[in-house]
Amino acid sequence: MSAEPGTLRYLQAALRSVLFYTGYGLSVCLHSIFMLLVAPFVDYPRRYSLLVAWNRFAVRWARFACGIRYEVSGLENLPSGGCVVVANHQSSWETIFLATLFPQVCILLKRELLSIPFFGWALRLLRPIAIDRDNPRAALKQLVEQGAARLGQGNSVLVFPQGTRVERGQAIRFTRGAAQLAIRAGADILCVAHDAGKCWPGRRLIKFPGTINVAISAPLPSEGAEAAALTREAQAWIEARLAEFSSAS
Repeated sequence: MSAEPGTLRYLQAALRSVLFYTGYGLSVCLHSIFMLLVAPFVDYPRRYSLLVAWNRFAVRWARFACGIRYEVSGLENLPSGGCVVVANHQSSWETIFLATLFPQVCILLKRELLSIPFFGWALRLLRPIAIDRDNPRAALKQLVEQGAARLGQGNSVLVFPQGTRVERGQAIRFTRGAAQLAIRAGADILCVAHDAGKCWPGRRLIKFPGTINVAISAPLPSEGAEAAALTREAQAWIEARLAEFSSAS
């Protein structure tokens, strides 16, 4: 008696995921060791370029091992300078991929990630804004102050205003930190919507083949804006794109 097609597809995805994580884990260790050795001898722009070479590899490796592809619309909206990038958060894929879209991007993340062996050690070299999520007031102050400094240096700042990974179809109100940072620094907001969770589900090991949709908005100016209204505008744009992805699938 043959197995059901759905069972076979799941088993195939599981085997491909094992292959993916084998290469993924090995590459993280090797590249992190390499970066820790060379980082003291190169400036930040060069260091960032070398670090993000691994991100590019990981995206390609996910395509080869798991059949995860992507399509991007709105590339013409990418700015030449720094901006505040606001994206929905469904998995680890977007944290890897988005770093490849911008010349230099600093990520807002929970500080516990910096303690992960190899991965966290190399992550420190990207100058992330590492916050204590148990202290929201201090975290917001840190985001605004350090984020403004990073933007002043020509970097972009990536914020996931949902605060955590969210299942596809689940709506969570955006926090205002990204908008407050943009207003403080006089920077534009760039929204990024994606449906990575359908191929790379958060908090699950199995990856599934498919095409991830990514959409990039035109810049949202912060000059004269109010944080709550700017946050609502960014959330509405992202949720509208997610609805379009869902209806097209």
